[in-house]
Amino acid sequence: MRRTRSVILATVTALVAGGAAVYFGGNASAAAACAPGWSASAVYVGGNSASQNGHNYTAKWWTQNESPATHSGQWDVWADNGACGGTTPTTPPTTQPTTPPTTQPTTPPTTVPPSNGTLPKHFLTGYWQNFYNGAAALKLAAVPNNYDLIAVAFADATSTPGAVSFTLDSGLAAQVGGYTDAQFKADIATLHSRGKKVIISVGGEKGTVSVANATAATNFASTVYSLMTTYGFDGVDIDLENGLNATYMAQALRSLRTKAGANLIITMAPQTIDMQSTGSSYFALALSIKDILTVVHTQYYNSGSMLGCDQMQAYSQGTVNFLTALACIQTQNGLRPDQVALGLPASGSAAGGGYQAPANVNAALDCLARGTNCGSFKPPATYPGIRGAMTWSINWDVTNGNSFGNTVKPHLATLP
Repeated sequence: MRRTRSVILATVTALVAGGAAVYFGGNASAAAACAPGWSASAVYVGGNSASQNGHNYTAKWWTQNESPATHSGQWDVWADNGACGGTTPTTPPTTQPTTPPTTQPTTPPTTVPPSNGTLPKHFLTGYWQNFYNGAAALKLAAVPNNYDLIAVAFADATSTPGAVSFTLDSGLAAQVGGYTDAQFKADIATLHSRGKKVIISVGGEKGTVSVANATAATNFASTVYSLMTTYGFDGVDIDLENGLNATYMAQALRSLRTKAGANLIITMAPQTIDMQSTGSSYFALALSIKDILTVVHTQYYNSGSMLGCDQMQAYSQGTVNFLTALACIQTQNGLRPDQVALGLPASGSAAGGGYQAPANVNAALDCLARGTNCGSFKPPATYPGIRGAMTWSINWDVTNGNSFGNTVKPHLATLP
């Protein structure tokens, strides 16, 4: 997210240099007996096995209705164990592994995906600016009712590796006639009484939070949890625009989930280029915590042109094609549709490039959910569960007459 209007240009050359996903097939030279046949209705957790099309597969984490034939690979949910032979049983697994993998929660879900903190099926996220940069200065309780999830921007790094802190900005307080910690906490409680969720966003354009080892991961989880208990935050948003370590950030988020429980909301706000390939650290993080991840609202702006999921051509930012062709990279490469949302600036002043009319956002949501109102690009499938949209920022939206929230929020209610 941007505190200024600087532009990050990401060219197709940079995209290719970022590397593509690497997939590994099985070894057909030593065919084993086939595991029970995969069932779309069955729930599998890490360590469960299934077979499909003459191959055995092992689940890496919780999954349901994700075909091993199309969801296996280095960063995807299924590991391809190679060709199998003999009779393939048709009965799906009825028991779970007695010892879940150490990287997964100690009690994986058995019937439904993890809780997303009672958020609506399709919801609108907005960032609330804890600083003043010319956009409307707001106390938290003044956030318009359009927003279901409010991300407070931002928590900042401390001198302790991985640790974060939060302090109300004095410049903002001056703009709103004073703002104390007690008032801020009361405003979070007010938003809760309206049925809203409030999370703390970590990082931003100028953020320097680094979680690069196990100690930093522990510090991150402990300090974020402390902010949650102090202020009443419902979760955390990862908006690290200066690089992240997928391994240790995943460790930190799993530790936080253990502390906070199943209602913890975890969101991510990667830049466009960060979600172009499953080999990128952001995409790898999203896949590795898929069982506890709420949503990824990619920033589809400040990016220049990018390749879509067809890998055939570059699409220009600021168009419906850009949104649909890039969103399907995530839905085709391991994330559930309900974990994908479209992130856009609320006005031309909110970003250096990539602003487009909110009506385009609605058209892109229709295209992804129903296959209607598409541009020249049409995704390879429809995704009725597409989660919704995000905007940077609530403050810029208010400055722009609430155009984004007033246009997109009602449309979300019309999605399947």
